[in-house]
Amino acid sequence: MIPAPFDYVAPSSVDDAVRALAEAGEDAKVIAGGQSLLPVLRMRLAAPTTVVDLGRIPELRGVRDDGDALVIGAMTTHYDVQRDPLLAEHALLLVKATDTVADPQVRHRGTFGGSLAHADPAGDLLAPALALDAEMVIAGQDGRRTVAAADFFQDFFTTAMAPEEILVEVRVPKHTGWHAHYEKFNRVAQAWSMVAVAAAVRTEGGRIAEARVGLTNMASVPVRARGVEQALVGQEATPEAIRAAAEHAAEGTSPTVDGNADVEYRQQLARVLTGRAITAAMAG
Repeated sequence: MIPAPFDYVAPSSVDDAVRALAEAGEDAKVIAGGQSLLPVLRMRLAAPTTVVDLGRIPELRGVRDDGDALVIGAMTTHYDVQRDPLLAEHALLLVKATDTVADPQVRHRGTFGGSLAHADPAGDLLAPALALDAEMVIAGQDGRRTVAAADFFQDFFTTAMAPEEILVEVRVPKHTGWHAHYEKFNRVAQAWSMVAVAAAVRTEGGRIAEARVGLTNMASVPVRARGVEQALVGQEATPEAIRAAAEHAAEGTSPTVDGNADVEYRQQLARVLTGRAITAAMAG
């Protein structure tokens, strides 16, 4: 199907992009890599009056070291995230999760910030960003503000951004030397996750000193498995300890029911996948 007609704007700076959105009003849409928006336009599930393309803003691309954190430009592609040495050293969980996103064609076009701003609870990058305590830097007419990942994702496909704001960059605290793994379950290759688990673990003296576990598609937003994290701290990473901790994975979750799974099935998946993710992280 052919999309409905719309005006197209391609600003060269963040300020120009914000201005274009404000002038276009509530019916404007931002396009990053286009992997989420273009299918919606083709099916006419959205009919924006104006599309603001962020692809010509150099500031929005790349990864840089900022002391105790890494800064990832919102327009950095999944492909570049996969191959960035800073991320491999200091935020391995993001690399592991990005490796599972769709297929190579999508990873070459899709963007890190676009995935987060789309806020699909089945998306593979939301839970890792939450687990690593990422912060979103948002630009609007009143300047820039920073929102923690825990506050950024608010509901299905809904974030803390106002219609005239754009995601500029993501700040990720360094997790140097942490073990990490992203365990995903789907029925067919490249499909959305039915459930997935993002796990990062730091060991000290043969025991788990810190743990971060995020769950994908277990609520309308990504959630932290706090019970699992607390159960792991202070334990040796034995199969028994991991299995016992993983039993807490579904606590406080409210997964949706759809054609793929009911609540009980998703909660059982969360427990099983959490055990696998932690085990794989420790072995990596």
